[in-house]
Amino acid sequence: MTTDYLPIIFFLIALFYSSVGFGGGSSYLAILSLFLTEFYEIRSMALILNICVVSIGTFVFVKNRVFNLRQFWPFLISSIPLAYLGAQLRLSETTFFLILGSSLILSGLFLLLRYLKAKMESRQFSLPKKLSLGGSIGFLAGVSGIGGGIFLSPVLNLLNWSNTRMVAALASFFILVNSLAGLVGLTVAGTFQLNEKLILQLVIAVILGGCLGSYLSNKRFNLRFLGVLTAVLVTYVGLRLVLLHGLGVRI
Repeated sequence: MTTDYLPIIFFLIALFYSSVGFGGGSSYLAILSLFLTEFYEIRSMALILNICVVSIGTFVFVKNRVFNLRQFWPFLISSIPLAYLGAQLRLSETTFFLILGSSLILSGLFLLLRYLKAKMESRQFSLPKKLSLGGSIGFLAGVSGIGGGIFLSPVLNLLNWSNTRMVAALASFFILVNSLAGLVGLTVAGTFQLNEKLILQLVIAVILGGCLGSYLSNKRFNLRFLGVLTAVLVTYVGLRLVLLHGLGVRI
């Protein structure tokens, strides 16, 4: 299949995901798996694209003073080493896509609930709770080959931790540091690979999409529609990965 239209598709994915504080790694994985045959090449490229998008988002959140490292560090300190370890696991392609797809289906449903439920009063978490959440989701991020913010954000919103913009800022930085840790893990394990012909085009596309999505997110526009659309997209991507790559069912 031709890859001529991939930059446009990836631009739109980066726009949707960055508008709610994500990087789009799950959808990059799903789409790249239709065009590329090298499993570790797909994982490596998805992480690179993730890093490009959430670097922009993190910068914009810091600039707009939404970023709060004192609140964020417990989630990060436990997630980074576990994301590194998770990325070094050598899973079969089938097992990888089953884990990723199942996680995305749950995350998509949680994300949809986030936008449908009534707003409740936010509350703070204890240090052990932050550490355990960060560590478990960081390990899943490393294993699945994405930053993990798409798992963390719906959980935090459903549990009413802080406000939605603070959660989006944490998710963006969480994805950044864990994608970097995962990239190091792939490199150490000797499984880091890139399609040099394609990666530059896609990097440019997701940077443009990430800039626009982060701008919309931090201008306090009503992003409910984009959020619901992203939730539906995440659920669909997860279902497709489970059926097509996990169970071998053509859809």
